[in-house]
Amino acid sequence: MLHAIIVDDEPAVAAIIKHFIEKDCMPVTIDYIANNGKQALNYIRRHNPQLVFLDIQMPIMNGFEVMKEAPDTRYVIITAIESFSYAQQALRLGARDILLKPIDHKQLTQAIIRAVGWKFTDNGTINTLLEYINEHYAEKIELNKLSEIVYATPSHIARLFKKHMGMSIITYVHQVRIERAVQLLDSGTCSIKMAAEMTGYESLNNFYKYFKLHMHMTPSAYCSQIEKHKS
Repeated sequence: MLHAIIVDDEPAVAAIIKHFIEKDCMPVTIDYIANNGKQALNYIRRHNPQLVFLDIQMPIMNGFEVMKEAPDTRYVIITAIESFSYAQQALRLGARDILLKPIDHKQLTQAIIRAVGWKFTDNGTINTLLEYINEHYAEKIELNKLSEIVYATPSHIARLFKKHMGMSIITYVHQVRIERAVQLLDSGTCSIKMAAEMTGYESLNNFYKYFKLHMHMTPSAYCSQIEKHKS
């Protein structure tokens, strides 16, 4: 569960964000609501929330000032002003997304998905499993361990996962691993062997097998393609 705060001097904005989050069982809990930037900055420094929904125009200290003072935080900007310069400045300061008031349900969901880094469902149990897998994909993930986390039987979570995600748990694990491996190879900072090890594959043969299954080419062919685009 992502621990978040809302920073906005309009109570209705905080209320609608909380309503949408609770309605869809989004993997976010709102721990605090601040109505000015100074309150928000004090809270951020003390508690280091994982996500901040931040208004720009506020009393005492505006949103941009908060971002400058606490840069190592995930921000989703909330603003009533549709301005290119506002958006440009927010993105330069590290904002993950920008939401225009009035808050749109679908846009809020997409903003949280981008901030969280993975798609979630309207089922709390599945969201807990998705969060665990996306954080621990490089480790050995077993059905029994997952069942202990959500206090359900392995057969129950296997059926529930297939129903909500359209694939088995193990297929999803490999999908996440290969997506991360692709990011590593794209960055050019590690070899194929290192990418395999960093994403949980002890066997290079297994890595090649699942990479080809998900990407429809071998890791070597993918790296060659990257090099071709660079030249």
